[in-house]
Amino acid sequence: MGHFPILDGHNDTLLRLHKSNDTPSFFTESTSGHIDLPRAKKGGLGGGFFAVYTPDAVDQGGPESHLTETGYDVPLPPMISHERALTFSNALAAKLFQIEAASDGQFKVVRTAAELKDCLQQQDMMAAIFHIEGAEAIDTNLDALHVLYQAGLRSLGIVWSRPNLFGEGVPFRYPSSPDTGSGLTDAGKALVRECNQLGIMIDTTHLNEKGFWDVANITDAPIVATHSNAHALSPSARNLTDKQLAAIAASGGVAGINYAVNMLRQDGGLGTNISLDNIVRHVAYIAENFGVDHVALGSDFDGTTVSDSLSDVTGLPHLLERLKAHGFDDDELQKITHGNWVRVLENTWK
Repeated sequence: MGHFPILDGHNDTLLRLHKSNDTPSFFTESTSGHIDLPRAKKGGLGGGFFAVYTPDAVDQGGPESHLTETGYDVPLPPMISHERALTFSNALAAKLFQIEAASDGQFKVVRTAAELKDCLQQQDMMAAIFHIEGAEAIDTNLDALHVLYQAGLRSLGIVWSRPNLFGEGVPFRYPSSPDTGSGLTDAGKALVRECNQLGIMIDTTHLNEKGFWDVANITDAPIVATHSNAHALSPSARNLTDKQLAAIAASGGVAGINYAVNMLRQDGGLGTNISLDNIVRHVAYIAENFGVDHVALGSDFDGTTVSDSLSDVTGLPHLLERLKAHGFDDDELQKITHGNWVRVLENTWK
């Protein structure tokens, strides 16, 4: 097979490192979590969107804590304060820059498409895109947005699965439509316009359907969902309907397939004994129905439960083998692994 560096749409590695308070572990091969630098090199991970995410004030547990007769239904958590989110986001962003500083040139926070492409061409360099998941750290005057942009912020998810001053997230619920609440607030609409102005990519992942359509109607950039799957194949509230996928494709955007078992499985089940073909199925569904230019990979490594068959980032070569076996040729694999992300960012970043 050719050289297919994977540019991954989403990971929560910074949060895992922050919790363990052990930055050097990123440079040491470990069995904990999904990503560290040695394992990333083994797996062919050329880079990714490194999420800065502030957890809920009170952890109410995931789907396994909220099972129903037909699946699961996790209640939407309350809003978190701007002050708490700003402090926590600064700590995680600092972790990102500390890794870069300690990496001896092996890890670079990229701010332009040219820097990104340069990193992907070098097999010993990982590209990191500074992403914020849930905009609570940003004030409604958007002053923090400008400061964060100067610090390197290039991608922003307006919400996580909770409400904030900008919009409302979808609950973790199966089975469910993503149409679960009201759309963007006026502040949220202003945030979209300002991100367009600055050239910050807007991520619609975790937005409810009304919020998604608000973004689609306002934005002048490609529409993106960094770690969301096809609702037709797994009817979770977190997944994208055919109508949403069609809008993403029409805008020149992309959906990154999430490796979370409950978002891949048709039955929404939480069991991890499933094959890599479950990921391939979602990639192929979007490629065949909406075009191969509009699907990519968005693992959610270190932020979700993945299948035993994948295990961690070192399982990625096996995933590429399964995509190849499905019938994707080298040109298509280039697009799915990194080319589609690069194109979208070239058309978004200023």
